[in-house]
Amino acid sequence: MKTALITILALGSAASLAAGDLHGKVTCKGVRNNADAVVFVDTIPGKTFPAPAKHALVDQKNLVFIPHVLPVQVGTTVDFHNDDAVLHNVFSPDTCCSKFNLGTWPQGQSRSYTFKNECQATLLCKVHPEMEGFVVAVPTPYFAVTKADGSYEIKNVPDGQLTVKVWHPKLKATQKSVKVAGSTQADFEIAR
Repeated sequence: MKTALITILALGSAASLAAGDLHGKVTCKGVRNNADAVVFVDTIPGKTFPAPAKHALVDQKNLVFIPHVLPVQVGTTVDFHNDDAVLHNVFSPDTCCSKFNLGTWPQGQSRSYTFKNECQATLLCKVHPEMEGFVVAVPTPYFAVTKADGSYEIKNVPDGQLTVKVWHPKLKATQKSVKVAGSTQADFEIAR
């Protein structure tokens, strides 16, 4: 019994060593700062990931979508909450998310939408045309949004040769193959 427990603990430790952190910086040329780039691990052959049960949230506050860019795993339901004392609407003209329109609703209420496909969905409000946000549905649970300095960190990424992609609302997307082994740095540069 004691030997079996030691073997199980050793296997558990070995499994936890097979994942690392992917971190680095994304330099965004031609925009104010390096924020709002989505860095994510593309599909991993032989691995599937169940859709998360927990909903993500986009708030509408002071006539702004918060967060401005929200990455989610494919299959995630996003709740859109109206925190303003005015009516809001949420719709997307993008075909990857079936050009959804959730209608218009008052302060304190929410509407939901499930992102079933990989997508970079533009969020708009018919009531306030100046409002714009983005939901980026990606194939794995390994993703992050860059800070203003361009830094990002994705925890518990499985070791191996992986394709890492970068998307930004105003710049051209890029990708590269990255060998993840423990703590791994991958830097990117994107431009118009």
